Amino acid sequence: MKTRNIILGIVLSTLMVTSCVKDLDITPKDPNTILSGNLGDDPVYTKQFLAKLYASFIISGQGSNGGDDIAASDGNFFTTVRALWNVQEITTDEAICAWGDIGISDLNTQTWSATNPFLTALYQRLGLSITYANQFIGATNGSTDPTIIRYNAEARFLRALAYTYYMDLFANPPFTTEADGVGKFFPKQTDRVTLFNYIVAELTDIEDKLSEPGSSSAQANKAAAWMLLARVYLNAGVYTGTPQWENCKIYCDKVINSGNYSLASNYRQNFSADNDRSTNPEMIFAYAQDGVNIQGYVGTTFIIESSSDARYIKAEDFHGLTNNTNWNGNRARKQFMNVLVDTLATYGNIAVPANDTLFKISKDTRVLIKMKKSMDIPSPSSSGDYGIGVYKFTATNADGTQAATYNSAYASTDFPVFRLADAYLMRAEANFNGATGGASEALADVNYIRDRAFHAGAFGANPANRIAAVTAKALLDERGREFYYEAQRRTDLIRFGQFTNGTYVWAWKGGVANGTSTSSHLNIFPIPGEEVSANPNIKQNTGY
Repeated sequence: MKTRNIILGIVLSTLMVTSCVKDLDITPKDPNTILSGNLGDDPVYTKQFLAKLYASFIISGQGSNGGDDIAASDGNFFTTVRALWNVQEITTDEAICAWGDIGISDLNTQTWSATNPFLTALYQRLGLSITYANQFIGATNGSTDPTIIRYNAEARFLRALAYTYYMDLFANPPFTTEADGVGKFFPKQTDRVTLFNYIVAELTDIEDKLSEPGSSSAQANKAAAWMLLARVYLNAGVYTGTPQWENCKIYCDKVINSGNYSLASNYRQNFSADNDRSTNPEMIFAYAQDGVNIQGYVGTTFIIESSSDARYIKAEDFHGLTNNTNWNGNRARKQFMNVLVDTLATYGNIAVPANDTLFKISKDTRVLIKMKKSMDIPSPSSSGDYGIGVYKFTATNADGTQAATYNSAYASTDFPVFRLADAYLMRAEANFNGATGGASEALADVNYIRDRAFHAGAFGANPANRIAAVTAKALLDERGREFYYEAQRRTDLIRFGQFTNGTYVWAWKGGVANGTSTSSHLNIFPIPGEEVSANPNIKQNTGY
């Protein structure tokens, strides 16, 4: 990663905010204090606070002594991306965590309640990012400086992104904007449909105020806004009850037809230390990480370390981190392995050949997994030695060399939020479901992604890896193969009606060894009990 970053303390009204993010071209500084009233006195102050807003999604805060933005026994444990990854992945077939920390078993088995600490932390973190954004937007509204206008639009994008997570996860969160100011009041609760319409309106309004597509993946640009609009429209049927497939296609087309992005020739580069826009043509927007300047056991560092162990997924073989490694927690369940290794759909029911622990039977380059002691997991809290090891993310560059900002404990690998492959597969799903491109274009888009996965040559050929027809199952499975461990699985399963019902089950779903159906109310997480108790305006989601 390139190490253009900010490390600066800022005080805004009653909030303490600090900033740290790459690609904003400022030399690191010692902490200073800036008051909200003089934020506009120097353009650098505005840039520094914007950096803090970006950083609020990926790190816990700044400063080794009490630097967490939200106090916690382990600030890293409850950062946004880390908590988001847990609720999106270990609640599904793609992952299960061996650790005994409170709340993890609940997520593993879809038995959570309103007191789950990861849900509470994620809820609070998203609220904090929204509060930071509101402060920034309020302080920069009305500026005539073109750069400040763009920064204001970026802050509105990040607020819309946080509200999208809220809408997807909690459905009916509290709602505030810059118009509410800062003070002691109880935020009012909104609902999914109202929030959906607000997010769409915000993103549509800021679209032309953002930088052009193809700019830095560490800052939001027009393509990032188009991708977020496409993803919101992709799930419109879930959020509002009315699908909007044509709108999803429109924004996917904008990204694809912009001509600014192309698929990385090497799938693994999207998950390596050189995955940012400066070297990777596929990355549209990502949460920046840096082994030297943006440290913490968060984001991709967490994914890499929690998936590694001393025997099966070792640093010297796969990921390159050697300090505080081998946490031996996360691994995949065998049912997802049968999705990923699609050349042999019954692989999970037979013995894996001793000489094929890396599943080379599949020629799909996205198969970055390894057989561990046994693919069967005896209990939800069984040792990480059981299950299917995943080594998709790495702290090295795609060619195996060390990153320019290499650190033995912290990865310099950005966490992907939007990459071009998603535009193709979202468009395929929209066309399959009735958008104007129809089934033929849906098939072409799916096979285009598969061509890269199998290194099958130019689009338009008809190699053996191609599928002959698109079905709902084919679309869901392809998304699983392309985006596993990228914190999308829960949302995808819900959209396809597979998250809680009994049509598709996996090991320990519902707390049963072979899996069972669960209640549909679990498709929406509970509002944390602490919030319901503290805010008289908040009503709990149905079923909790």
